[in-house]
Amino acid sequence: MAQHIYLTGENLNVISKTLGPAMKNRDPGPIREMAEKETEAGVDFIDLNIGPARKGGAELMEWIVKTVQEVSDLPLFLDTSNVEAIEAGLKVYQPKKGKAIINSIMARPERMEALIPLAGKYGAGMVALLWGPQGMPRDTDERAMFLADLYMAATEVGVAPEDIFVDPIITPVNVQQDQLPHCMGLYQAQEDLAPGCRSTNGLSNVSNGAPEHLRPILNQTFLMLLINCGVQGAIVDAFDKPLQDIARGKMPELVDLVGKIMNGEEVDVSKLSKEEADYVKTTNVLLGKSLYSDSWLDL
Repeated sequence: MAQHIYLTGENLNVISKTLGPAMKNRDPGPIREMAEKETEAGVDFIDLNIGPARKGGAELMEWIVKTVQEVSDLPLFLDTSNVEAIEAGLKVYQPKKGKAIINSIMARPERMEALIPLAGKYGAGMVALLWGPQGMPRDTDERAMFLADLYMAATEVGVAPEDIFVDPIITPVNVQQDQLPHCMGLYQAQEDLAPGCRSTNGLSNVSNGAPEHLRPILNQTFLMLLINCGVQGAIVDAFDKPLQDIARGKMPELVDLVGKIMNGEEVDVSKLSKEEADYVKTTNVLLGKSLYSDSWLDL
């Protein structure tokens, strides 16, 4: 598949042992350095995750937006649950190569009422996070219901469909393996449910909790699954080179191989390279055809 997958770098995050203290101390050096590295890595957006930021969040978001925009023209995802911080960031944001994106707006009345008007007021985009009043959606149908609510509310205040990024919530494969097919089902139905919207997701959530050496193949394989479902974007580790290559259409044979497994075609694993066989095994785990264990590649 030759489509361009929009990548958002996830690395500028308050949980970083280097960047967290830099945010707290308003030290611009590490922030600028990471923004420059992500830009050089070739991502399309940078996510600024400052966490809940309950104290001083507005001032922090204003400072970090200005700091990053000193060294990068890429559009920014403003990532915090603090509503005041979101607005503070939107006020100072300079749309050099694209709009700011609010990451994210849940399908909960209080979050929608607080944040969707800000997207309309400041001409921002938004991540439509399909997390409802009772939390995690149960299946594809519940995700579709939440998307309809968010889509209608956003377009009513003037947010264009192409500025809405749909996130169906990716779950860790070692915790909720059964939810992943519902995420893919939502993507396959997205264009009918919310015409013109784009898609995104926190891709690395799928491997959260898995052994570190197994996380890359889980992330890379799941991206190939999502590409076959029509996904247009993902929030990723900006420095995962194979994942970048997959997103940029440089591994079409592997993406097609994963697609065959998704379509139920028989694949003779004995005729595959070890790399291809590992991706096939990982695809079966992510599709729920094989139970997850930390040793799935050895079976």
